[in-house]
Amino acid sequence: MTQRSRWATWGLRLVGLSAAYNGVEALVALWAGVEAGSIALVGFGLDSVIELAAAAMVLQRLRAEVRGTTATLGRTDRRAHRFVGWTFVALAGYIVVDAGWTLWRHHAPGESVVGIVLACVSLGLMPALAWGKLRVAAVLGSRALAAEAKETLACAYLSGCLLLGLALHAVLGWWWADPVAALLMVPWLAREAHEALEDEP
Repeated sequence: MTQRSRWATWGLRLVGLSAAYNGVEALVALWAGVEAGSIALVGFGLDSVIELAAAAMVLQRLRAEVRGTTATLGRTDRRAHRFVGWTFVALAGYIVVDAGWTLWRHHAPGESVVGIVLACVSLGLMPALAWGKLRVAAVLGSRALAAEAKETLACAYLSGCLLLGLALHAVLGWWWADPVAALLMVPWLAREAHEALEDEP
């Protein structure tokens, strides 16, 4: 096995680990978000679904690298960039509409201990996974893996926003903290969408 294949194998493990976690994270966040009526938590779950789909594309690219079939790597990278960009646009639009509607109705979400625990776990795990994937992406020159690593960084950012909104509501009863925390996700989503789509051929 070549040095490049070893790096690709390490990338496969990192992406596979984050994909497995994102699958569990999506199910828990969506369930807890619906139960608590939490926009930020549902948005967090949707982001996990997006990350899972992006990871599936990057796994295909890394498997091709390990096998030595590199003919389609450039096309896979471009497809991953477009996918990540457009799904960030869709998620940002959902958050703006739903958070704005909740603020207008003055709808208070139920408290979610599960959401708070999930956000804490993600905030601790995601930065380490993202750092590892960015390092592998730099060695392999993989734009697809770099984009997927940014999704992982986005998950860490969203975890912080989610934790802030849920904790403030649980401790202080600030009903508006949840939709405001959800809106704090939008600048990051817009930035990542722009970076992905500006490279679109």
